[in-house]
Amino acid sequence: MIKITQKLKNQLWRLIIAVDYDYSRIAIADHELNDEILTLWLEDKQDFKNSLDECLQLDIKATEFARLIKTENLNSYEGNKMHPTKNFVYKARIEINAPLKWYQDDAAIIEQQWAREAMLKAILTQLVETEAAGSYE
Repeated sequence: MIKITQKLKNQLWRLIIAVDYDYSRIAIADHELNDEILTLWLEDKQDFKNSLDECLQLDIKATEFARLIKTENLNSYEGNKMHPTKNFVYKARIEINAPLKWYQDDAAIIEQQWAREAMLKAILTQLVETEAAGSYE
């Protein structure tokens, strides 16, 4: 579960309401990744902003981004491995690199975009599911 502050939840809900609950209208205007935080600036595709200051800034811990990359198998592929001592071949997930190293060094630009969009989708899904579950309790 991704930790989201109450203030950020409120801001995300305002953005969701502004796009009339059409999540496909939420765009990542820009992004930045350092050792500790992935920052996504979000905006409405039908209301582009002139500067990042006008966009919603979403800060996510790099460890949570790495966990999502690993969970979604973005940094690995299905392949065959040879058992080191028994000499038989078996199917396994083969990791290309550690999640953040893969994102920074190995992933193509489109794969990086997919990873960022997967992070946004995970956050929005979590937000809607937790709020919906909370309203039934």
